[in-house]
Amino acid sequence: MKDLKPIRTERAYEPAFAEVEELWDAKSGTPKGNHLDILATLIEAYETEHYPLNPPVSVAKDSGGAGSE
Repeated sequence: MKDLKPIRTERAYEPAFAEVEELWDAKSGTPKGNHLDILATLIEAYETEHYPLNPPVSVAKDSGGAGSE
């Protein structure tokens, strides 16, 4: 198992993701399972910041088109 470090770049993200795939079947509560849990949390934090699922939506003012009163 590799040392755990914050994931701040794509270069750090890719090997971390590959390591998760290697540890995927690790039993919870074991050293490998704990490593997987922490690594998954680090990856989730990176993905939330760099790959948001719900990007902010700009709200446009009503332009007076159909349906406006």
